[in-house]
Amino acid sequence: MSERETSDETTLEAPDQSTDDTGEADEAEAQTEDVTAETDPDLLIPVEEYLGAGVHIGTQQKTKDMERFIHRVRTDGLYVLDVSKTDERIRTAADFLENYDPEQILVTSSRQYGRFPAEKFAEAVGARARTGRFIPGTLTNPQYDGYIEPDVVVVTDPIGDAQAVKEAITVGIPVIAMCDSNNATSNVDLVIPTNNKGRRALSVVYWLLGNEVLDRRGAEPAYGLEDFEESEI
Repeated sequence: MSERETSDETTLEAPDQSTDDTGEADEAEAQTEDVTAETDPDLLIPVEEYLGAGVHIGTQQKTKDMERFIHRVRTDGLYVLDVSKTDERIRTAADFLENYDPEQILVTSSRQYGRFPAEKFAEAVGARARTGRFIPGTLTNPQYDGYIEPDVVVVTDPIGDAQAVKEAITVGIPVIAMCDSNNATSNVDLVIPTNNKGRRALSVVYWLLGNEVLDRRGAEPAYGLEDFEESEI
């Protein structure tokens, strides 16, 4: 399954004013917000938990690629992602990752709020993590001490993790990406539509993905959401 055949056209609706804690300030409104086209979706967690974490809150920009994952636009200009599609893609990604040896899965996050949950996901499923700046040559230069040869890459944001995506394409391995409303998906094989800027949103999505991967392996999930949430100092 690949998203690479979709167009790469970006439609700007308004300046993007989202912040790294997008969704947390909107929690009260979120509890009653319209976030899915389905009337009674069968979700991994209650819809209120998705909303409370701000998983559905996109940016004030959208790309043509992401239109199919957008449910509506709010009066403040923020695009609302359909959480039933987020939920569906988490399951699909888990099905896909089940086919790989754990140590051959690489997860990356240059985005600050994605680093802790990405590392915890790697710990939970036995994958490898590269967070912070992705060193050029990690996947393409055998002479580099940190060179690795994974079989699949999970990225937190195709924009922030552009180097990892570029190198994955160069060596011909699939890319799973957390994509917000403003992301292009032409270099992504499997999109997980989500707010990829919010601390709590990323914690929830990585937690669910980790649990679903473990479930596919017949293992009992040993982590709770709180394990994926970095303590604020």
